[in-house]
Order: sequence, then structure tokens, then C-alpha cells
Amino acid sequence: AECAGFADSGVHYRDQTGSNMRALVLGEEGYRFHSDREQAQPVAGEVLVRVVKAGICETDLQLIQGYMGFQGVLGHEFVGIAESGEFAGKRVVGEINCCSGQCCQTNPAGRRHCPNRTVLGILNHDGAFADYVAVPQENLHVLPENVENDRAVFIEPLAAAFEILEQIDVKAGKPAIVLGDGRLGYLCAQVLSDAGADVTVVGKHAAKLERFAAQKLKTCLLNEIPDGWFSERNAELVVDCTGNAGGIELAFQLVRPRGVVVMKTTIASKQTLSLAPLVIDEIQLIGSRCGPFDVAIRALEENRIEVESLITARFPLEEIETAMEVAQQRDQHKVLIEFE
Repeated sequence: AECAGFADSGVHYRDQTGSNMRALVLGEEGYRFHSDREQAQPVAGEVLVRVVKAGICETDLQLIQGYMGFQGVLGHEFVGIAESGEFAGKRVVGEINCCSGQCCQTNPAGRRHCPNRTVLGILNHDGAFADYVAVPQENLHVLPENVENDRAVFIEPLAAAFEILEQIDVKAGKPAIVLGDGRLGYLCAQVLSDAGADVTVVGKHAAKLERFAAQKLKTCLLNEIPDGWFSERNAELVVDCTGNAGGIELAFQLVRPRGVVVMKTTIASKQTLSLAPLVIDEIQLIGSRCGPFDVAIRALEENRIEVESLITARFPLEEIETAMEVAQQRDQHKVLIEFE
């Protein structure tokens, strides 16, 4: 869900010198594992981070299908060890939007929406499916001791889920629907429930919905949505985490007039959609992307959000090509890449 609309696909790193490293690189002919990629070299304001664990994201899977036209090292969900800077030797995670200009200091949206930003593994900046990644010092967050690496890999997508609370006032006890039973849907549903919303999750897969039920969340299969949901339209909030073009149209059919639809889905293919419901029903449509890392870290530190059950497979970095294939299978959630 990162930075749609940018055309330039150049790679941020320059003057690469020194040792080689292992990396998964996306090029014109697809992605390929390299054992001798030139090691990332930080530019001014950046810190070299030694990656110890990373996660494959739906955005990565869209990138290999042509989303954003990116070429370079993939990967943006990671935990590593800072090699320099004020956090040298400590476990860190990094925000993915990189901006060091004055605009980031004066713009309330900050580097997340800087028009000159680069984005780790997504836009003009090599990512974390490599032994090393260069990250702006100001993007780094030190991990608490009780947030293990397996859980820390989820901080970036969990922060994206918490972004919803930054954008809208979620009212306690009010009905909310999360569309999609995948990784992001699982995180968004927990975040909204933690904020007090009366959450129901709609998904296609009974087995996946069991994970939500284990967190005491109400669930409904897509093909079993009651007719009353469409006629009564009680949901004040609907969040589209489906990952497909049809999710937003369904959201319009379920949200109440003057309700809010939050769009988390980004896909490589073009979408066609009638916008008439936005006008007729005065629906608020909110795009939602990256979010607050500090809030996500604190939620994991306080054990308010469960993430471990999402892990369905692990691969060493040398087998990352296979890992990318596995991550595209419907029975998979989070596939982790192990570096050590």
C-alpha cells in the first residue's frame, strides 16, 4: 500500500563499494537471489543495519507483478542490528519512508508523505531482503527486550493497522466490519477491537477465520453474509483488507450512509469503480497506508496484539526464491526469512 503514483524506479544507493552481500533483487526479468550483490552503502544521515529477520508482505507480491515499477532489492518488514549511529549494537526496526529534507520537519504528515521520499524496497531505495540495508537514523526504533524478533517483524504492518486510529475516531461499541481474512485483516481487526469497536470480520476461508475467532472476534463467511446486512447497513466503519478489486465495492454496499470506508488494498492491476455511492450516501473514503511505529511497538510490548499465529513458513535467505513462491499460495500468511 506504498506510495502509488510515482513513476521513477531508480535505486537510491550510489557509490556502492566494499564487501558483497546476499540479496533478493527484482529486475526486468523478475526476481533472483544474488550471493554477490554489492553491499549497501549508507549516504548522509543513514545507518547500516545488519538484517537478522524479514517478512514477505503482500506489497512485495504486488511489486513482482509490476506494481510501482520498482527494480532493486525487495523487502521492507525487518528487524536487524544497527551497525553504527546512536543505536549501534542494538536491535532495531525501521520505518520505510525515507526523507531527510526540510519539508519533513515542517510538514505535519512528515516523511510518510514527503513528495521527495524514497521507500525501502518499494520506491527508489533498496530494501531489507539482503544482509544489510541502509536506513535513515531518524527512522530507527530500538526494540524492547520482550519483543522477540518473530514478533518484531510485524511492527511495520501493525503500525499500518494503527494508522486507522490516527485517521478516524473509532467509537466504543459501534459496529465495524473488516473485509479480508489475511494478514493485514487480522491485525486491523485486533487493533479496532482493542480500541473498543464491535468488530466483525468477513472472509472467504473458514480455516483462516478460526484464527480471528480465537481472538474472540465475530466472523462471517463471504458467501454467507445475511441479506439484512445490505438492507440495514448498520456498520459505521468498513475496512477493506481484501487485496482484490472487489473489496471496495462490497464496502460501499455494507457501510451506513455517512459512514466511513478505510481502504487498505493496493493491487498492481487497474481498478474500475462507480463513485456514485460516495455522493449518494455521503460516504467518507479514506486511503490508509503507513502508521506509527511507537504505538505498534508498545502494543506488542504490552501483549495487546497477537501476531505469532500468522507465521506459516520459514526459509533461510538462500532459499528466498522458494519462499516468494510459497508466500503466493492461498494457505500461507506470513513467510519469514531467516538470516542467521
